[in-house]
Amino acid sequence: MIRVLNIISDTNIGGAGRVILNYLSYADRSQYETMVAIPRGSMLKEPLEQAGAQVYEVDGMADRSYHRDDVKVLKELIRRIKPDLVHTHGALSGRIAAKGLHVPVVYSRHSAFPVPAKIKYPPGRWVNKLVNEHFADHIIAVSPATRDNLTEGGISPKKITVVMNGVAPVEETGPEDRAKLRQALSIPPDTVVFGILARIEDYKGHLYLVHAAKLLKEQGRSGFRVLIAGTGSFEEDVARAVVEMGVEDVVQMLGFRADVAALLNILDVQLNASYGTEATSLALLEGMSLGLPTIASDYGGNPWLVTDGENGLLFPSRDSQSMAKAMAYLMDRPEERREMGRQARERFQTSFTGQVFAKNIENVYQGVLKGDPHGRK
Repeated sequence: MIRVLNIISDTNIGGAGRVILNYLSYADRSQYETMVAIPRGSMLKEPLEQAGAQVYEVDGMADRSYHRDDVKVLKELIRRIKPDLVHTHGALSGRIAAKGLHVPVVYSRHSAFPVPAKIKYPPGRWVNKLVNEHFADHIIAVSPATRDNLTEGGISPKKITVVMNGVAPVEETGPEDRAKLRQALSIPPDTVVFGILARIEDYKGHLYLVHAAKLLKEQGRSGFRVLIAGTGSFEEDVARAVVEMGVEDVVQMLGFRADVAALLNILDVQLNASYGTEATSLALLEGMSLGLPTIASDYGGNPWLVTDGENGLLFPSRDSQSMAKAMAYLMDRPEERREMGRQARERFQTSFTGQVFAKNIENVYQGVLKGDPHGRK
């Protein structure tokens, strides 16, 4: 039995935490025991335990990658539980602690963002390369865009394996349930429903979506609805824009929703307007599992999920006009929407299931434990 300690500093349930939970659903438990170190009080504790992980709460570490006190606490934990491998999600303190005790380290990078000049060019590039390559035996990039970020910062591509995220398929609800939810949300029959399910932060591009809705209204279109589900630090700004742009009748702010699967089931098209940090969107994968076509920005990892004209449409990030054009295109072409949805489901089943994801992660583990610097099994 190979004992793997995951280390994550998140106090909430974000993308990295969901990745661990998705892995646990499909892990080979006959060969791998999954343990997870989290900050004391993290919201991840209960779902991780329900998923079958041994959870260790530690003092400190909350929402920070490095602190010397965290290194000390994690070293004590690693000495006590003796994992065969440490897998960190960010958490530089965990990498330093594990390497100091000569335990192999895999580091997952979950984001993609424009590389700042201080890291792209020397001497910052040299420091970035040294730290990341020294404190990790291998690095998992969750999309090709993430890999490109890492190599732009000087890290050798030989140290990196791209493992695209995978998710459990979303359960399909029945026609009666879908009709009830649409009625509860006051959505008239024959309305084309778009939706974006994401944290509401500036870099998620919600303001560009609101402006796209305004442009569609100015074209005389009214038979559509945009559902915005989620919360975040930019929520008030987006709500204010909805009012100021006069689109309250076609854009609905739903806030936090526990019924994400039910919401996805009433969409005709899913949206992603990100222009920062997007790698492999779990929300888009869940929609693809239901056969939803996607309209997404061309930022980060989106182009590796959505092939323009096949399972959805891509538009230049921060371009409301192009987004509105893509929305209008699919509103007018229901047959094309259905075909794109069919291809989306097919692509999900081929490349983005939880089984494929878990197997690819375990192949990296095997490669590192066998001493392969490229992380190959």
